[in-house]
Amino acid sequence: MLKKGDAAPNFSGKDQNGNEVNLSQFSGKKLVIYFYPKDDTPGCTKEACNLRDNYEAMLAKGFSVVGVSPDSEASHKKFAGKYNLPFPLIADPTLEIIKAYGAWGKKSMYGKEYEGLLRTTFIIDENGKVEQVIEKVKTDDHANQIFKLYQ
Repeated sequence: MLKKGDAAPNFSGKDQNGNEVNLSQFSGKKLVIYFYPKDDTPGCTKEACNLRDNYEAMLAKGFSVVGVSPDSEASHKKFAGKYNLPFPLIADPTLEIIKAYGAWGKKSMYGKEYEGLLRTTFIIDENGKVEQVIEKVKTDDHANQIFKLYQ
């Protein structure tokens, strides 16, 4: 898992509209890159909609927002369309970006351990360094969780 002060790994992937999205596009801006397990599931929908509902405030505070999950571009397109999500969702079915950021690892459910996506948000500063890491994401209040780090 990346830590504060680490250089953010470069990434490049396709979003829900087939557009190429990469780290260098956000140079000079703060980037909220959030990793979530699956489109259109309860927790992931709450998180995405909370970021959507606070998107204008995030932009006003100088944050760009990008979501990443292992889902396909088609799945992202359906999810973003259903909930009017205004930010890019990068499809990472090969887990390349997810693993580069350390957002893949051991999880457990009902006493069974397995490998999976660790819901995590990274805030990358204007110079490409990790400024904040949020590992305990509050899906229904994530934007305020981010804003509180910058009060």
